[in-house]
Amino acid sequence: MSPYPDSTPPSLAQRARRRVALKKGFFIHLLVFVLVNAGLFVLWQGAEWGLGDGAGWGRHHRVGGFLPLWGWGLGLTIHGILVLLRLQGEGLTQRMVEREIETLKRREGGDAR
Repeated sequence: MSPYPDSTPPSLAQRARRRVALKKGFFIHLLVFVLVNAGLFVLWQGAEWGLGDGAGWGRHHRVGGFLPLWGWGLGLTIHGILVLLRLQGEGLTQRMVEREIETLKRREGGDAR
């Protein structure tokens, strides 16, 4: 049984495009994360510097200003790990199938292990 649904492995160009798309998706996510959180930091600092009335952004919200950073940072970390695993695991299914085929051939051939 082939690990590919249509029984034809993807071409090198298709695999390369998929890998580039995974990397681009992560880097876009990272860029948006940095820009949005930098903007939130500037807003938070603006309230600290007295540039606004501080309603919702004052001293009593010192920790609250960083909650989006921590939650989104966790999501970004998970995204990065998944991309890394997908890039590193490419071909893993194929290698496992090939090993199983070799094991079955040895067993059927009379090689007892």
